[in-house]
Amino acid sequence: QVQLVESGGGLVQAGGSLRLSCLASGRSFSAYAMNWFRQAPGKEREFVAAIHWRGTTYYADSVKGRFTISRDNAKNTLYLQMNSLQREDTATYYCAADRILSVPIRSNDMDYWGKGTLVTVSS
Repeated sequence: QVQLVESGGGLVQAGGSLRLSCLASGRSFSAYAMNWFRQAPGKEREFVAAIHWRGTTYYADSVKGRFTISRDNAKNTLYLQMNSLQREDTATYYCAADRILSVPIRSNDMDYWGKGTLVTVSS
């Protein structure tokens, strides 16, 4: 069993930045591929970014060049640095872990989920 807790969400103006964190516990954090998904009201949950245990990263086209995913295995923590935020980025952001990272990365492939943290971008 793996427990995931997100933090760092909040209200930010368009063009601003936020850094999300996901603290993992219960199992070997370094053995999992880690992911960020997001879901806006009335929308389907969508993939945002992922990082393999070896460090390889993947991004949705909508966030490439603006978001950066990273992990600190010593602290069992996953991060998502979000820059140049747009109103379209408004959503609840979820941290997720999976044992095998396959492409394309889909929500149904995840083994563990956090409860989410809300990001609201205003203009």
